Amino acid sequence: MKSSANKRAGASGAQRFRVSPVVAGCTLLMLASGASFAQQAPAALDTVTVTGIRRGIESAISVKKNSDSIVESISAEDIGKLPDNSIAESIARLPGLSAQRVAGRAQVISVRGLSPDFATSLLNGRELVSTGDNRSVEFDQYPSELMSGVTVYKTPDAGLIGQGLSGTLDMQTVRPLNFGSRVVSLNVRGQRNSLGSAANADATGNRISASYIDQFANRTVGLVLGYAHQETPVQENQVGLYEPWEAVGDGWRPGVAAGTFYSNGIKALRRTGVTKRDALMATLEMRPSKDWTSVLDVYHTTAKQEDTANQFEVNLGDYNGGYGRIGITGAQINGNNTFTGGTVANLYPLIRGMYNKREDTIDAIGWNNKFTAAGIKWNADISYSKAKRDELSLENNTQLPPVGSVAPLDTLKLNFGTGGFSSMIPTLSYSDPTKLLLRGTIYGSGYGKVPSVEDELKSFRFGGTAAVPAMLDGFLSDIEFGLNYADRAKKKRQPEGNINVGAQGDTAVGAEFQYGLVDLGFAGLGQIPAWNVPGAVAKYMTFSPSGTAFPYLVAKAWDVKESITTGYLKGNIDTKIGGFDVRGNIGVQLQRVDQSSTAVRLTDGANPKPVEDGKSYTDALPAMNLVFALGNDQTLRMALAKQVARPRVDQLRSALEFGVGDNPNAQGFREPGASGGNAKLDPWRAVAFDLSYEKYFGNKAYVAAAYFHKDLKSYIYTQKISNYDFAPFIGDAKVILDANGKPVPIQTLGTYTAPDNGKGGRLSGVELSASLPLNMLTPALSGFGIQASASFTSSSIKVKDPESASSVGSGDISLPGLSKRVTNLTFYYEKAGFEARISQRKRSDFIGEIGNFNGNRTLRYVVGESIVDAQIGYNFTEGSLKGLGLQLQINNLGNAAYQTYAGTKDRPLEHIEWGRTVLLGASYKF
Repeated sequence: MKSSANKRAGASGAQRFRVSPVVAGCTLLMLASGASFAQQAPAALDTVTVTGIRRGIESAISVKKNSDSIVESISAEDIGKLPDNSIAESIARLPGLSAQRVAGRAQVISVRGLSPDFATSLLNGRELVSTGDNRSVEFDQYPSELMSGVTVYKTPDAGLIGQGLSGTLDMQTVRPLNFGSRVVSLNVRGQRNSLGSAANADATGNRISASYIDQFANRTVGLVLGYAHQETPVQENQVGLYEPWEAVGDGWRPGVAAGTFYSNGIKALRRTGVTKRDALMATLEMRPSKDWTSVLDVYHTTAKQEDTANQFEVNLGDYNGGYGRIGITGAQINGNNTFTGGTVANLYPLIRGMYNKREDTIDAIGWNNKFTAAGIKWNADISYSKAKRDELSLENNTQLPPVGSVAPLDTLKLNFGTGGFSSMIPTLSYSDPTKLLLRGTIYGSGYGKVPSVEDELKSFRFGGTAAVPAMLDGFLSDIEFGLNYADRAKKKRQPEGNINVGAQGDTAVGAEFQYGLVDLGFAGLGQIPAWNVPGAVAKYMTFSPSGTAFPYLVAKAWDVKESITTGYLKGNIDTKIGGFDVRGNIGVQLQRVDQSSTAVRLTDGANPKPVEDGKSYTDALPAMNLVFALGNDQTLRMALAKQVARPRVDQLRSALEFGVGDNPNAQGFREPGASGGNAKLDPWRAVAFDLSYEKYFGNKAYVAAAYFHKDLKSYIYTQKISNYDFAPFIGDAKVILDANGKPVPIQTLGTYTAPDNGKGGRLSGVELSASLPLNMLTPALSGFGIQASASFTSSSIKVKDPESASSVGSGDISLPGLSKRVTNLTFYYEKAGFEARISQRKRSDFIGEIGNFNGNRTLRYVVGESIVDAQIGYNFTEGSLKGLGLQLQINNLGNAAYQTYAGTKDRPLEHIEWGRTVLLGASYKF
């Protein structure tokens, strides 16, 4: 009886690839008509040694083909060389996956139309901590130069620990004993942003990486050392409008008809700064005998982003410091009853300086041992990881000061754009820093935040693979079993406070702090000053942040702990059904989760007290993957599973703000109420079905069509929980006496506004993908190739998010992260050392998750985007320059903007451009 375990071992040892996908139509048609060239396959698929782009593609196809699950894969083209500048960009090109950009970088990943919260990320098979507020990993923390590949599991199996509901993303580092000799690789690239230098920040940056791979002691010991440094300029132009867009009443905005949708403010900024990241990776692999392999992995990264945004901002409502009412002339109203421009008088703008410094550190260590004893192949793994984020956010506000009781009011000509920057043309100048004073504006003199996050995860796994009982031989090849224990603790703190002008009173920012002027011409404005915000705060202002000074801070401080014990049993299938060879697996995971949170409870906005809450629950998660070999290199895959995704960490906070109404209800009782988190949440649960047809041409090409369906049994969103028992808190409520001097009684049951498990629904989609070297069509296209994918996803799930009502409305919205259409297309050419590639990833509109000005998570409608990247290079394969490679890359070739809107696109919120990035560099391998 042949063992499918050998097939799986071949898949796991391979390097991974980026399926660079297609708009699917034309390539699928070419491949579908592949009967004509399928007959030529034996000649076209002669075994040859491949390198570069083709090496990465063929390694990835091998992983996809040999896996027992439905997977997508990325593989390094060479040591330290994944297909893209960023690991997130490579992942986002895989069928059914998409990225959301943050600060111009692809950062978080949505799998199959579900938000990043539904996916789990692993490093060498171990769950990752994160520096964000929740579970989703920020992939720009992981340099592509240190990764050998990524496998995305779209269907789970019982032996996959830390699996997500939408998918599981496993990043892998190099295993040194997979190499036949010593390898040393060096990479150096310089880069420049097209927006150019400004203020105190340069537009240039660099990337440097080095990898060392070696084997010792007669190839029983292997070592990998890797280092990657990145220094990336932060350059951003942005125009934003206030939310919400709302229908104004009669007379609310003189000159604008009642019922017109209007935004109460507009701002334009230039952000400048730098991001620096240093990462170290080491792997020690020992194989003392054929029955024992021991691998120690160590990973460390530090990242620091420091940027300053200098902003022109004006309130367009009736809030200008009490210097009269605004007046609007020439109002332009479109057919959707939206104000799109006009001239607004009696405005009092301010010039704001905003500074943000964020420092992240991630450390991870894992030790894995595989050995054979008593006829069983054992696997023992122990790991520890910790992430830490410290952040400082400061802002201070300046204005042209009043002369006596007369303020220097301005008149702005407005034009709200869709698909481009909105503009605002003032009549006054704001370019002289000596005339702009730090002072108490309508938004105060400043505000600051000091967020911090710590995430710590300890894990231990022990299991084995044993021969099957005789009665199952012929159906199962072997049985896997084991136990995994994971203990995770995450905490957040966010002290905040006003930044007030000091004893010297209103003052200009001194010349020693001035960076010069930045140009806001993209928004119709002129130049405004840029300055050292921390320096100005230290010299002229006072700042004493607190975590309890204001009631709204209670939600921003919490500790959450999770202990998860997972037992699993899995049988690996290797049999025949209906005359077809069938492999795969069937099994079950049993998960026991203990979750708890410690935070702060406020009563009537005061009297902070610790509050702790939590719960335990158990889930049985059966999973089955079947792979039918249909002949002629065709495969049909089918999967069934029950899946879970744990709640967002910030949703599990026990923090709450409790209060009791002063007036008695009809029954004579005062009613309690509260808002906060919910440490008693159940996870998202779903039943999933997957079906995939795949046609391969060796490891050189494939075409695939997949269908998936997920029935989410519940969805977590903020809602009003009725009949919540507030009995433990009522003793802290203030006492109200009736007319007879007796306390008015308080009922124990009330309404709690918090995240809770609500109605779920359906999520389903179709994914089409193909990868084809074009010499399979005609020898005249030798060296050319295409990769393509298209995903079409729909959902019946509708949710409400009261916390984001100002931007997405108070009604039902679609799933955050869901783009109904996601397409990817890559054309490449590689021959005789020359290589070129152009790639496009495109997604339709979606609801994105962002951090708002309060530092809270909020939802926004995001305009679909198309990102095009290109690269060209040459690798010397002989002579004295052998091993040298030269490369030119351009990322975001079309300078695609990031745009958000409020309900309809003629009501814009943000238009942001981060520029295109040009990278020029060299690599050398010996």
